[in-house]
Amino acid sequence: MATELQAPPESGTASGSTLVGTIRGILDDFQQLLQQQFAMARAEVRADWVRTKTALWPLALGAGLFLVGAPLLCVMLVYLIHHMTSPPGTDPANIPLWACYGIVGGFFTLASAALIMAGLQRFQSFNPLPDETARALQENVQWLTKKT
Repeated sequence: MATELQAPPESGTASGSTLVGTIRGILDDFQQLLQQQFAMARAEVRADWVRTKTALWPLALGAGLFLVGAPLLCVMLVYLIHHMTSPPGTDPANIPLWACYGIVGGFFTLASAALIMAGLQRFQSFNPLPDETARALQENVQWLTKKT
Protein backbone atom coordinates (compact mmCIF):
# COMPACT_ATOMS: atom_id res chain seq x y z
CA MET A 1 0.00 0.00 0.00
CA ALA A 2 1.45 3.16 -1.08
CA THR A 3 0.31 6.29 0.54
CA GLU A 4 0.88 9.65 -0.96
CA LEU A 5 1.54 12.47 1.34
CA GLN A 6 1.09 16.02 0.28
CA ALA A 7 3.29 18.65 1.71
CA PRO A 8 1.44 21.39 3.55
CA PRO A 9 1.40 24.67 1.67
CA GLU A 10 3.95 27.19 2.73
CA SER A 11 2.55 30.18 4.48
CA GLY A 12 4.02 32.65 1.95
CA THR A 13 2.71 30.70 -1.02
CA ALA A 14 -0.82 30.36 0.33
CA SER A 15 -1.32 34.05 0.87
CA GLY A 16 0.38 34.75 -2.45
CA SER A 17 -1.95 32.43 -4.37
CA THR A 18 -4.97 33.87 -2.58
CA LEU A 19 -3.92 37.38 -3.57
CA VAL A 20 -3.31 36.31 -7.16
CA GLY A 21 -6.70 34.55 -7.22
CA THR A 22 -8.43 37.64 -5.87
CA ILE A 23 -6.75 39.90 -8.40
CA ARG A 24 -7.55 37.46 -11.18
CA GLY A 25 -11.19 37.37 -10.05
CA ILE A 26 -11.35 41.17 -10.02
CA LEU A 27 -9.82 41.36 -13.48
CA ASP A 28 -12.21 38.71 -14.81
CA ASP A 29 -15.17 40.58 -13.33
CA PHE A 30 -13.91 43.85 -14.80
CA GLN A 31 -13.47 42.22 -18.22
CA GLN A 32 -16.99 40.79 -18.05
CA LEU A 33 -18.35 44.20 -17.01
CA LEU A 34 -16.62 45.85 -19.97
CA GLN A 35 -17.99 43.24 -22.36
CA GLN A 36 -21.50 43.85 -21.00
CA GLN A 37 -21.04 47.62 -21.35
CA PHE A 38 -19.92 47.27 -24.97
CA ALA A 39 -22.81 44.93 -25.74
CA MET A 40 -25.22 47.43 -24.19
CA ALA A 41 -23.66 50.28 -26.18
CA ARG A 42 -23.93 48.30 -29.43
CA ALA A 43 -27.59 47.48 -28.78
CA GLU A 44 -28.39 51.09 -27.94
CA VAL A 45 -26.57 52.46 -30.99
CA ARG A 46 -28.36 49.90 -33.16
CA ALA A 47 -31.75 51.00 -31.78
CA ASP A 48 -30.88 54.67 -32.28
CA TRP A 49 -29.75 53.93 -35.84
CA VAL A 50 -33.16 52.43 -36.57
CA ARG A 51 -34.84 55.59 -35.24
CA THR A 52 -32.47 57.75 -37.28
CA LYS A 53 -33.25 55.81 -40.46
CA THR A 54 -37.00 56.13 -39.90
CA ALA A 55 -36.61 59.88 -39.35
CA LEU A 56 -34.32 60.24 -42.35
CA TRP A 57 -36.43 58.46 -44.99
CA PRO A 58 -39.21 61.06 -45.22
CA LEU A 59 -36.71 63.90 -45.21
CA ALA A 60 -34.57 62.33 -47.94
CA LEU A 61 -37.58 61.50 -50.08
CA GLY A 62 -39.00 64.98 -49.65
CA ALA A 63 -35.65 66.56 -50.49
CA GLY A 64 -35.31 64.43 -53.61
CA LEU A 65 -38.76 65.37 -54.83
CA PHE A 66 -38.11 68.99 -53.96
CA LEU A 67 -34.90 69.00 -56.02
CA VAL A 68 -36.80 67.72 -59.04
CA GLY A 69 -40.00 69.74 -58.74
CA ALA A 70 -38.74 73.05 -57.37
CA PRO A 71 -36.82 74.24 -60.45
CA LEU A 72 -39.76 73.44 -62.72
CA LEU A 73 -42.20 75.10 -60.39
CA CYS A 74 -39.95 78.15 -60.00
CA VAL A 75 -39.74 78.72 -63.74
CA MET A 76 -43.48 78.22 -64.12
CA LEU A 77 -44.30 80.60 -61.27
CA VAL A 78 -41.94 83.30 -62.53
CA TYR A 79 -43.56 83.34 -65.95
CA LEU A 80 -47.03 83.13 -64.40
CA ILE A 81 -46.38 86.18 -62.22
CA HIS A 82 -44.92 88.01 -65.19
CA HIS A 83 -47.93 87.12 -67.34
CA MET A 84 -50.49 87.98 -64.64
CA THR A 85 -48.97 91.41 -63.95
CA SER A 86 -48.71 92.54 -67.56
CA PRO A 87 -51.53 94.71 -68.86
CA PRO A 88 -53.82 93.04 -71.39
CA GLY A 89 -52.43 93.15 -74.90
CA THR A 90 -48.99 94.43 -73.87
CA ASP A 91 -45.84 92.66 -72.91
CA PRO A 92 -44.36 94.99 -70.27
CA ALA A 93 -45.39 93.97 -66.76
CA ASN A 94 -45.98 95.95 -63.61
CA ILE A 95 -43.42 93.75 -61.83
CA PRO A 96 -40.11 93.30 -63.65
CA LEU A 97 -39.05 89.76 -64.48
CA TRP A 98 -36.14 89.95 -62.02
CA ALA A 99 -38.56 90.83 -59.21
CA CYS A 100 -40.72 87.83 -60.14
CA TYR A 101 -37.67 85.61 -59.77
CA GLY A 102 -36.96 87.26 -56.40
CA ILE A 103 -40.50 86.66 -55.16
CA VAL A 104 -40.49 82.99 -56.10
CA GLY A 105 -36.91 82.45 -54.91
CA GLY A 106 -37.71 84.11 -51.58
CA PHE A 107 -40.78 81.93 -51.15
CA PHE A 108 -38.81 78.74 -51.76
CA THR A 109 -36.00 79.90 -49.52
CA LEU A 110 -38.43 80.46 -46.66
CA ALA A 111 -40.14 77.13 -47.34
CA SER A 112 -36.81 75.27 -47.35
CA ALA A 113 -35.80 77.00 -44.10
CA ALA A 114 -39.06 75.82 -42.53
CA LEU A 115 -38.40 72.27 -43.73
CA ILE A 116 -34.86 72.34 -42.37
CA MET A 117 -36.11 73.54 -38.99
CA ALA A 118 -38.75 70.79 -38.93
CA GLY A 119 -36.09 68.19 -39.77
CA LEU A 120 -33.77 69.47 -37.04
CA GLN A 121 -36.58 69.34 -34.49
CA ARG A 122 -37.32 65.78 -35.51
CA PHE A 123 -33.70 64.78 -34.99
CA GLN A 124 -33.51 66.66 -31.69
CA SER A 125 -36.43 64.63 -30.36
CA PHE A 126 -33.99 61.79 -29.66
CA ASN A 127 -30.28 61.48 -29.01
CA PRO A 128 -28.40 59.01 -31.24
CA LEU A 129 -25.67 58.63 -28.61
CA PRO A 130 -25.86 55.68 -26.19
CA ASP A 131 -27.15 57.59 -23.13
CA GLU A 132 -28.13 54.54 -21.09
CA THR A 133 -24.73 52.96 -21.61
CA ALA A 134 -22.93 56.14 -20.61
CA ARG A 135 -25.09 56.42 -17.48
CA ALA A 136 -24.44 52.78 -16.51
CA LEU A 137 -20.71 53.18 -17.12
CA GLN A 138 -20.66 56.31 -14.94
CA GLU A 139 -22.47 54.42 -12.15
CA ASN A 140 -19.94 51.59 -12.41
CA VAL A 141 -17.02 53.99 -12.19
CA GLN A 142 -18.58 55.72 -9.18
CA TRP A 143 -19.17 52.38 -7.49
CA LEU A 144 -15.61 51.26 -8.17
CA THR A 145 -14.09 54.50 -6.86
CA LYS A 146 -16.17 54.36 -3.65
CA LYS A 147 -15.32 50.67 -3.18
CA THR A 148 -11.56 51.18 -3.13
